Amino acid sequence: MTDRAVLILKSPPSLDDLDTAELRRMCEAANEIDECLRVLRKARLNVVGEVLKGQSPFVQMTHYPQGDVYDAETHSQYYYHAHREAEHGHFHCFLRAGGMPDGATPAADPETQGWPEGDNAIAHLVAISMDRFGTPIRLFTTNRWVTAETWYPAADVTRMIDRFAVDHAHPSWPTNRWLTAMVRLFRPEIAALIEARDRVFADHAERHPDRDPWEDRALETLSEIPIGVAAQRERVLAALAER
Repeated sequence: MTDRAVLILKSPPSLDDLDTAELRRMCEAANEIDECLRVLRKARLNVVGEVLKGQSPFVQMTHYPQGDVYDAETHSQYYYHAHREAEHGHFHCFLRAGGMPDGATPAADPETQGWPEGDNAIAHLVAISMDRFGTPIRLFTTNRWVTAETWYPAADVTRMIDRFAVDHAHPSWPTNRWLTAMVRLFRPEIAALIEARDRVFADHAERHPDRDPWEDRALETLSEIPIGVAAQRERVLAALAER
């Protein structure tokens, strides 16, 4: 049974505080997403199918592709799996220790929590939920136990967002480029979700002082927001037009 205290952000964060350079990067990311989808559609493929190819049957909770996807230069990692209703599955996006910014410090002592530490430390940035047509429909964050991560406070995780990039061809160059561009296009939403994640977590911990909040199976999804690539592009273009 999961906690229904999840914070659903019903409207996207304002773009007013972003500088022109950041808005242009977001616009470029939207163009990159379109280009990745264009080349996949020519072969009647989609980003989800690319990570599932050759690995049937599709089994809930199994990571796809096997062994996850890892970029040794950026220390970015992701996998796709399924276990939620109202979606086909979702991509979990991470940054490992080697790619983290200086000063990033876990929220608690990993030696007492049993979390991955040192070179094995790993932070979950965001999950991207997909429908059965291979279209992204929402972003969400999760509690520590869901991804077996090392829990970093929101301020540190937010600094990690821009470092996520998968720049190689396994298992699919278009899917890797698409996922990298998705994180860039929706950076404001991801940052807002991470901040909301910590607020929901703190509230839950205060209400249940007798539980270990990071391992509490009653607390799974912490924050989420519906998304649409076309709508985000229009918001970015409108913001640029006002500059």
